[in-house]
Amino acid sequence: MKIRILLPVLISVACLVAFDTGVTAQQTDSQPAWSPQIPVAAKNEAAEMVPAEAVLDRQVDARKVKAGDQFRATLTDSVHLKNGPELPHGTILVGTIAADQMQNGGNSKLALRFTEARLKNGKTFPIEATIVAIAKPAYGEAGYVTDPVATWDGRLLATDEVGVMSGVDLHSRIAGEYSGVFVTKKTDVKLAARLQLALAIGAQSTNGANGA
Repeated sequence: MKIRILLPVLISVACLVAFDTGVTAQQTDSQPAWSPQIPVAAKNEAAEMVPAEAVLDRQVDARKVKAGDQFRATLTDSVHLKNGPELPHGTILVGTIAADQMQNGGNSKLALRFTEARLKNGKTFPIEATIVAIAKPAYGEAGYVTDPVATWDGRLLATDEVGVMSGVDLHSRIAGEYSGVFVTKKTDVKLAARLQLALAIGAQSTNGANGA
């Protein structure tokens, strides 16, 4: 009689153990071991970053650049990094084209990564930055002007903005691999000269993905 009572219980326990093991294995297979720490890493990195605004020096056309090419943007205001020096107005932010995969899965993609700040005295300083918003340039009576661009508030950890430009979406992550990824279903991603960039910026950390 005891055997008849215990047997279903043991079977149920065995099933529960098998179910738990299966779930754990599935999560391990589908998600890297470090994935639960990504939000923590992003929050930690964001705590060391400050808002900044810059304008793109020249046009970046995905059809005319390749991975490894450099691009530059200029700070429009002075920025004092929490974990680094003051970057005066006019400091050049240097970056590289990280990926320019055209028509990948039906979409065109342009990925950018900021890597260093170039001070007016010629010194360079490693940085990481995330593009959180953009505003297109325009030309008025006083010269080039830009639409207002949203300033980073210190809390935003990710941007997924559809239609940030006509037919172009922007994806970016604090502590992500890239400063920003522009995706379109068109044949080309083209960023205009003097495009205004709202950034979260900080000194490059030893484990920062943007500077990797």
